[in-house]
Amino acid sequence: MSPSSGTRSPRYGLTLSGLTIVCLILISGCSGPVDTRFEVTFNESTRSEAITGRVLIMITRDDSREPRLQAGAWETSVPFFGVDVNAWDPGETTIMDGSTVGYPVERLGDVPPGKYYVQAIANVYTEFNRADGHTVWLHNDQWEGQQFNRAPGNLVSEVREVQLDPDAGYTIQLELTEVLPSIEVPADTEWVRRIKFQSDLLSEFWGQPIYLGATVLLPRGYDENPDRHYPVVYGQGHFSLGAPFGFTTADTPGAEDPDRRAVRLRHNRETGWDFSQQWMSDDFSRMIGVTFQHPTPYYDDSYAVNSANNGPYGDAIMTELIPRIEEEFRIIREGYARVLTGGSTGGWESLVLQVQNPDFFGGAWVLYPDPIDFTRYGLIDIYSEANAYTPDLHHEWIEPERYWMRDHWNHGDFIGQPTITMRDMTRFEQVLGNKGRGAQQLGVWEAVYGPVGEDGYPRPLWDPATGVIDHEVSDYMRDNGYDLVHHIRENWDDIGPDLVGKLRVYVGEMDQFYLNLAVYELEEFFETAEPHYGGEILYGRPMMSHGWQPKPRAEMFREMARAIDASRP
Repeated sequence: MSPSSGTRSPRYGLTLSGLTIVCLILISGCSGPVDTRFEVTFNESTRSEAITGRVLIMITRDDSREPRLQAGAWETSVPFFGVDVNAWDPGETTIMDGSTVGYPVERLGDVPPGKYYVQAIANVYTEFNRADGHTVWLHNDQWEGQQFNRAPGNLVSEVREVQLDPDAGYTIQLELTEVLPSIEVPADTEWVRRIKFQSDLLSEFWGQPIYLGATVLLPRGYDENPDRHYPVVYGQGHFSLGAPFGFTTADTPGAEDPDRRAVRLRHNRETGWDFSQQWMSDDFSRMIGVTFQHPTPYYDDSYAVNSANNGPYGDAIMTELIPRIEEEFRIIREGYARVLTGGSTGGWESLVLQVQNPDFFGGAWVLYPDPIDFTRYGLIDIYSEANAYTPDLHHEWIEPERYWMRDHWNHGDFIGQPTITMRDMTRFEQVLGNKGRGAQQLGVWEAVYGPVGEDGYPRPLWDPATGVIDHEVSDYMRDNGYDLVHHIRENWDDIGPDLVGKLRVYVGEMDQFYLNLAVYELEEFFETAEPHYGGEILYGRPMMSHGWQPKPRAEMFREMARAIDASRP
């Protein structure tokens, strides 16, 4: 029977008069959801070719700089939203509406009413026909280090001032009118030189030209002593065109704000200016410092290993990049004279390079490395636990969120306040780009350590929607040597004798990303390993956080020089 007859409907349980009353009370509920949407276009005068990639809009109250430059950092990002585009032609409209997922707010309707500054950007992808038979679309790094908001060739709109009111609804139109320019590489100087070349190995794998590079810091008197050869410190870390180890001849004493200076002093980190004064001094050890540039289509660096998704970056670094550096610069080409260091991502890289090449390098000063034991993948045991978002507490009623990061600074003091959950960090990366194309931390670990999925992109370690861990992926990561503590433990009889005295690992006890937990596992193994590793593991005084090192860089370099001298044949 129809509800319009005035009798109660068995299905809906509400008379017409009752429905009318509800409609009068909840007008918006009867008229349908209010539309909140952004419409993005570009025309042929800006770009004539279709775009496959990711379109993002950024929303901010701060007009001191462009919104695109305020988005993309998980801990400080303004609201942004993103959608994929495939063969998006000039003149067509791309829409983001109330169904589009964002970060840190989840929906456009969650942005409070007010005045905002908004901007759109298109992160342009390239088609890669890889040697493994897969065709994938990814952002091809243009020597910007996978920074979507300043990548050459990406399209951006002008900044618009708008009023947003999710209750009233709105439609905001943005046109991409500018193509971001090429990156300007700093000029060489007396102290700093750069190289860049196309890698044969990586270009063959990716089916596109892929480049490697290095920035080289020269010792005092290098040009004046053409017959002298020098030991080398290979520094690992995120992509940068800056001088190695923060070296600068710009006069910067006193330029920091007090809080930043307090944090730096807690971490035993001198300024680049202070480091440069020692490097250039009469009594400083004469060494060459090098940082690598090896961005991938998934991240700003490759983690210096071969992988199924990234290709043979480990081989390319060892057989193409390092030989090229040592041919162009007067480096002592013997194992005792090559040492490694780096922090965070660079800490993991310096450890893996030393462990995989125990004779080629003479020692590693490993600083606060990314997880080196995957039973401590941050706070997750990826082998035994079921879900990345919630720990297995085996409690009927309590199910707390698992955190990615803890951080709270107060005039240089760190108290370890949890801030961002694994669930939110995953959503952040998914909004920037799905299928590992966000070029962020969790995604690159899957790209480096994990297998290739059926679609050619990295197979996720956990379901982004639910957090359920895929243990076939975690087992692959372990069995292929990316869990470094497991690899060291399983192979110590073979590699241990060549690593004795070469491993030094330093991490704060209150690392923001819980990286100290994995180092504890390495230390526990080394306590009983034979032969004894003969190195050093330190955590500093209590409450030391991410970035802590046992001494300033210049002092560590002097220590490296002493170790090199002691190992000299």
